[in-house]
Amino acid sequence: MTMTTLTANDSRSASRLTLVGVVGFAAAVAAASQVAIPLPFTPVPLTLQPMLVILAGMWLGPLAGASSMALYLAAGAAGLPVFTPIGAPGIARFFGPTGGYLLAYPAAAYVAGVLARRATSLSARWLAGVAGIAVIYLGGIAQLSVLNLSVVRAVQLGVTPFAALDVVKAFVAAAISGTRATRRTR
Repeated sequence: MTMTTLTANDSRSASRLTLVGVVGFAAAVAAASQVAIPLPFTPVPLTLQPMLVILAGMWLGPLAGASSMALYLAAGAAGLPVFTPIGAPGIARFFGPTGGYLLAYPAAAYVAGVLARRATSLSARWLAGVAGIAVIYLGGIAQLSVLNLSVVRAVQLGVTPFAALDVVKAFVAAAISGTRATRRTR
């Protein structure tokens, strides 16, 4: 076997692993969305989705992470039951109170992935995760601002109830992604 053949086989194996990761993270976000805790003071439920979105970017890298979230959104837009059980079905979900968060998922995974790629410590990966969460919040605030005609009200409904827990989710994602980074350097 020549070196070119080995390189081509390695490339195909890496491509297959990436594809499995893209589909796997889309499925993981879909599964996480099924456990949604409604909060009486906001139309946005509490889920583990943000943690998995940023973990997708950190684990798969920016492009594959963003691709996995685009796949998740496409599945939901097509009517598959991948979104939280609370809210409109299919593409109509993008026009409701959680639509901005959802549409920000690919960008959030990308940002977390780019920043985590450069991170050499847990705290740097955690900040990458927090930046990804911030991108999700920007999308959510934009949509909630349109629906409520107030940026202040959008922040009250879409950020304030979730910020502390999302900082913890970013830390957990950073810790999990660090195990992968450690394995890659060995």
